[in-house]
Amino acid sequence: MPKTRIIKPRKKKRTAKVKAGAIPKSVNEIPGGPGWLYEPKWDGFRCLAFRNGKEVLLQSKAGQPLGRYFPELVAALSELPERRFVLDGEIVIFSGGHLSFDDLLLRIHPAESRIRKLSAESPASFMCFDLLVDSKGQVLTDLQLKQRREKLVQLFRHFPAKGTVRLSPASTDPKQAEQWMRELATLGLDGIVAKRLDEPYRSGERTGMVKIKRIRTADCVVGGFRYAEKGGGIGSLLLGLYNDQELLDHVGFTSSFTREQRIELKKTVEPLIGGPGFTGHAPGGPSRWSTKRSSEWQPLKPKLVCEVSYDHFSGSRFRHGTKFLRWRPEKKPRQCTFEQVRPGVKAARKIPDQSFPPEFAA
Repeated sequence: MPKTRIIKPRKKKRTAKVKAGAIPKSVNEIPGGPGWLYEPKWDGFRCLAFRNGKEVLLQSKAGQPLGRYFPELVAALSELPERRFVLDGEIVIFSGGHLSFDDLLLRIHPAESRIRKLSAESPASFMCFDLLVDSKGQVLTDLQLKQRREKLVQLFRHFPAKGTVRLSPASTDPKQAEQWMRELATLGLDGIVAKRLDEPYRSGERTGMVKIKRIRTADCVVGGFRYAEKGGGIGSLLLGLYNDQELLDHVGFTSSFTREQRIELKKTVEPLIGGPGFTGHAPGGPSRWSTKRSSEWQPLKPKLVCEVSYDHFSGSRFRHGTKFLRWRPEKKPRQCTFEQVRPGVKAARKIPDQSFPPEFAA
């Protein structure tokens, strides 16, 4: 294959030609059979890392520069022995033994001094899972994933084993994927990504790649609600969990109701209006999930407990809206604590060893 000039990152607001790879399609089960590569699904910022001599650029999936928000990664990439490459991976921050998406969001700040302070207090890591341009400037996007992975493993043999730039674990064994699904949830991982080994690098397409998220449930206290903007029913129930000080913190919402259910919900929640609502962290204004949802909410007596399903809990709240499953009249509100959603002592584990099946070890 003829050598090709490295795809150089462009300065300022102009972005590089290479775009982040395919967005995986969600499925319910881990696919089996030959030809699949399984990887942990990191909960962070998708990122392309460009290195060309002394020049380093971090670029988001949407093509926006990220380097100013993660100066420690720019420095780490600049110090690697190989002077040219394009890596695809995920920027993550580990805090207290698990991934912290909230710490990532804090980095998107206009003040450079604030960013420098946070980068020292909670440094980020770059978990790399693909190689798009190698150290010779050869473009690899038309190669099969199996070939790209082999070259990626070879490249990382020249990098520090426990540095800030790390090789993301991968396996062709579905049992390993199932183990990651069970055990790594306590670290804050979203789930598993399965990729076809015979596929080239695809940008923006969903073929040849699927994701399997670990759906969990939690029992929450309904500390308040918002009326629907139209129809006169209940728009959303506001969910709470008791913290270590036995105060009820607002942690998210559920709004997965039909029009008929929204009307029926009024009979359930309106008799409880007038209670203290959230005694800890409370909804402070318009919902962060939707600019259209009203900022006004009604506090309730902490009597109702419901079970909801969710895909991820980060910091002190559900990352996305939850799905209402059922009422739990037999559950005492005080039993609804953060222990359901936060990792315990066993979760304080190290990042998985960077071990690979034999076909990727040579």
